[in-house]
Amino acid sequence: MMLVMQLLRGTVKHAGSSAQCSAKRLSSAVGGISTSSHQSCTDTDHPKVLITGGLGQLGVGLAKLLRRQFGKNNVILSDIRKPPNHVYHNGPFIFSDILDFKNLREIVVNNNISWLVHYSAVLSAVGENNVALAKEVNITGRCLHNILDIATEHGLRVFVPSTMEAFGPSSSSDPTPELCVQRPRTIYGVSKVHAELMGEYYHHRFGLDFRCLRYPGIISADSQPGGGTTDDCLRATLEFLEAPADTLVNRTYNINAMNFTLHHLIQEIQKVLPDLKVTYNVDPVRQAIADSWPMALEDSAARRDWGWKHEYDLSEFVQTMLTHITTGNQLAQAY
Repeated sequence: MMLVMQLLRGTVKHAGSSAQCSAKRLSSAVGGISTSSHQSCTDTDHPKVLITGGLGQLGVGLAKLLRRQFGKNNVILSDIRKPPNHVYHNGPFIFSDILDFKNLREIVVNNNISWLVHYSAVLSAVGENNVALAKEVNITGRCLHNILDIATEHGLRVFVPSTMEAFGPSSSSDPTPELCVQRPRTIYGVSKVHAELMGEYYHHRFGLDFRCLRYPGIISADSQPGGGTTDDCLRATLEFLEAPADTLVNRTYNINAMNFTLHHLIQEIQKVLPDLKVTYNVDPVRQAIADSWPMALEDSAARRDWGWKHEYDLSEFVQTMLTHITTGNQLAQAY
C-alpha cells in the first residue's frame, strides 16, 4: 500500500487539476472522499462518539465523516499526542490515555458518550520491528480491556477494527471466509484475533454491543501510508455502526472491494498519463507480511446483513485519487 500511494502521489505533478452534513453515503471506500451532500444536521438526537487513537491513520478521516453525519460537537477525537492545528480547530479534541481507566471513564461519563471507536494500536510493520511494544499495547496491556470494561459498564456501542492479517497462510483463501482457521504470522494479526475473541466474549457474556470489521488494505488520499497499511474504509465503518443491532448475525464481519496488482494500477494511471514511467523496488519485509495475507475476503454476510457495497472500480479509483491529491496539493500551496 505504501508503494501504491507513493506511485499515485508521484503522478500528480504530471496531471492537471480539476459542507453540508450527509445522510447515508458520504465517502468512498477508497479514501473518505465526499461523494454527495444532503440536508444539514444539528447536534441533538445523535450519538456522542469518542474516537481513541484519533491521530492515527483512521481517526481524523472518520471524525470528518461522523461530524458531517451527526454534528461537529458530537464527535470527540482523543489521543496522547498534541494534534495539528487544523485537527484541533475542526472539532472537539481531548487528551486521553486509554491505559488510565479512571481518566477514560471520566471522559465517557462527562461527555455522555454512547459510541466508542477504538483505533489505538501498533500496526503491522512497526509491530514486527518492536514485538514487545506491540504485545504491550495490543494484547497484554490494558488498552483493549479498559475499552471493553468501560463500554460494558456504561452500555456503549463499541467498534474495534480488525484486519485481513487476522488470517494466515493456513486459512482458506481466495476468498477467505469469515469462519475458518486463523493462524496469523504477524504480532498485529495475532493481536486482532485476540481483540475479536474478547469482544465477542463480552457480547455473549455481558450483552456488550461489540462490532468489528476486518479491513482489507484500503488506500487513502487523506493520509500518508504508514505501519504497513493505509486503512480508510470510512463509509463501511459508519454504515456498520449505524446498523440496527438486531440485523447483525455476526459481531465480526469481513469487508472486501476491488482487487488489483501494481501492474494493473500502473496501466490504469497510464491511461490518464500516457508518458508516465514507473520503476520501483520491493521492500522484502513488507512484502513478506503481505504474502501471508488472503488474496481477498469473502464478505457476503456484510452485504446481506447491513447492506455493505463497494462503489469504486479501479478506473474510478484512479480518477478520484488523482483529482483529490492534485486538489489537496493546490490547497497546500495556497497556504
